Amino acid sequence: MTTMFKRDILHWLPAIGMMILIFFFSSLPAYRIPYFGRLDIFIKKGGHALGYGLLGLSYYYALPSRLSIRYRWLMAWMMALLFALSDEFHQSFVVDRTSSLMDVMIDGLGAGLALIIGAGYSSNSNSNSSS
Repeated sequence: MTTMFKRDILHWLPAIGMMILIFFFSSLPAYRIPYFGRLDIFIKKGGHALGYGLLGLSYYYALPSRLSIRYRWLMAWMMALLFALSDEFHQSFVVDRTSSLMDVMIDGLGAGLALIIGAGYSSNSNSNSSS
């Protein structure tokens, strides 16, 4: 394997790790998910936004830096949305769990916000910063 190919594979490891983690949590039956009292909805929906924010950023990091920032941002966001859709479909087959387009919207919002904040600070964002 060439050094460049190995580096490209390493760049995809965070995205693969996030996809595995999201898949694991969405595979849990309802009775295995803790209840957080009055904060339950905020913690669970916040977890959606945070998880997909990290997924979006990991996709952005994995995409080749030779692509424009705007294109990488859009591709990372669309990939996160597609994964959210597929994961909600998967979740519809899990015991006592349902799929929700509202969760997909929260996932997309989380990915978009993380990309807005994080893409400009990425070390492989083609920025002209000398630090």
